[in-house]
Amino acid sequence: MKVVILAGGFGTRLSEETVLTPKPMVQVGGAPILWHIMKIYAHWGFNEFVVALGYKGDVIKDYFLHYGELAGDLTVDLRRNSVTQTRRSQEDWTVHLVDTGLKTLTGGRLRRLSHLLGDEPFMLTYGDGVSDVHLPTLLKLHRERGGLATVTAVRPPARFGGIAFEGDHVTGFAEKRQTDEGWINGGFMVMEPGVMDYLKSDEDVLEVDLLERLAADRRLVAHRHEQFWQCMDTVRDRQTLEGLWESGRAPWKLWDK
Repeated sequence: MKVVILAGGFGTRLSEETVLTPKPMVQVGGAPILWHIMKIYAHWGFNEFVVALGYKGDVIKDYFLHYGELAGDLTVDLRRNSVTQTRRSQEDWTVHLVDTGLKTLTGGRLRRLSHLLGDEPFMLTYGDGVSDVHLPTLLKLHRERGGLATVTAVRPPARFGGIAFEGDHVTGFAEKRQTDEGWINGGFMVMEPGVMDYLKSDEDVLEVDLLERLAADRRLVAHRHEQFWQCMDTVRDRQTLEGLWESGRAPWKLWDK
């Protein structure tokens, strides 16, 4: 089963980091968040990726063109002007890097990948979010419920605390819990090829022109994930992920190496 990753947006809310690099290539723990997402899928045996490129897609292409060389060990003989790779990358990934247009919207990007996806179900996620979601359970639910698509519903991270009042007097502050929030689409979706019938142009938005219409037709199922999920939408989000990684407590790190 192929894994589609939407990696073509401008990342405007992370503009401090994305002037020179696309958001999926912003690093956490010394590696692009795109790499972290792919490692999550590969842990569960999903090793073929279709990456929808747009803004600064050449940066992502360059990363994978040189990944095999740079991820291993090299011996450089300056006298003989030769390079020997002494340890290769252990990743057994196939990565399709597809230019889906600079200004194409999310639904349009998926539509442009239809020739690669064919008539088989596929996974789909965004290029800026990580989770410890159990993908085999997600896939099992999708197959049992018989929808055209299944989304992973998550709780948004709590951002603000609350203030308690009595009249004009503040009586206390309370941390806002993640469970105080509703559910949002956290990516990590499974889709049937029939979803392509809902997409008509480059201007289609995945959430509106596909997911909302699927919901109206009762063809959309949700897998509620109560554990870890975090997007990298702002500099603060990146710092949160970096802190978890550096502490050795990154819940999305399901792999050993």
